[in-house]
Amino acid sequence: MKDIYTLGIESSCDETSVAIVKNGREIVSNIIDTQIPIHEKYGGVVPEIASRNHIEAISRVTKKALEDAKMTLEQIDAVTPTYGPGLVGALLVGLSYAKALSFAINKPFVGVNHIQGHIAANYITYKELEPPFLCVMMSGGNTQIIHVKDYTEFEVLGKTRDDAIGEAFDKVARVVGLGYPGGPKVDKLAQEGKPIIDLPKTHFENMDFSFSGIKTAVINLHHKNPEINKADLCASFEKTVTEILIENVKKAMKLTGIKTIALAGGVSANSYIRKAFMELKQEGMEIYMPDLKLCTDNAAMIASAGYYNYIQGKRDELNLNAIPNLKL
Repeated sequence: MKDIYTLGIESSCDETSVAIVKNGREIVSNIIDTQIPIHEKYGGVVPEIASRNHIEAISRVTKKALEDAKMTLEQIDAVTPTYGPGLVGALLVGLSYAKALSFAINKPFVGVNHIQGHIAANYITYKELEPPFLCVMMSGGNTQIIHVKDYTEFEVLGKTRDDAIGEAFDKVARVVGLGYPGGPKVDKLAQEGKPIIDLPKTHFENMDFSFSGIKTAVINLHHKNPEINKADLCASFEKTVTEILIENVKKAMKLTGIKTIALAGGVSANSYIRKAFMELKQEGMEIYMPDLKLCTDNAAMIASAGYYNYIQGKRDELNLNAIPNLKL
């Protein structure tokens, strides 16, 4: 059987990334050009600056990905860019470049949902993992529990009604003076503290999430008592949001009967969350989580998801538009 090589392009936020993946599971090359140092001084991603930097980086990153893979464009079977969700200007850079590339080399053009890409990061880390399983998607823009029925078939069982978990991490980091990006900085400081502060949880009968209440509680505690132990506050925040995640995962497991759980998205790199989920193995669950380098935005996960779309026969026209609020 012929090997399939997909060229993934990811530009949904502040990483310009191009990767080549073999048969959906094996990284041949994965180049990531991050803009974090550029946006740090603004305390968050500035969309216009992100778009401009994607334009400057995309050709260089693609060339490097091909060089690292020791491949030519003629050896690529499909061009698979992210077309949403994300920042519309940033998405358009990668999408437009991918269209031009697909047209120039006369190879299929297959759009990829960014969320599907995060799920697919697990297929690269675990060659043996196959659907069905439950996926806890946690990032700056999304918090969802997804029933992965097949490689391209999904059912969202629960989602956030307000802030995404990554957004809550960023806002907590800003309040306690840690800056951007918030997630890794909260994680680091929390390791010096104890989770001894009671914070509120919002519960729903279904598997939906809400993180605005806990975020507001942290902000109010800090404003009322600026001398509060910030490490304890971060540790308490981490513990509480992790408990919320696990409560909903257990509901999903009860509903579906599925005990295989995969984590996905940037927040799945959090050390406390990873440790808490690994402890669920003692309750008979199988736990999968991507390599740390594949948790945050990268094109390898997009190329992997693109492969599964491609072999299912998905093809897109070159008029495919960026959809910033694309759903799974």
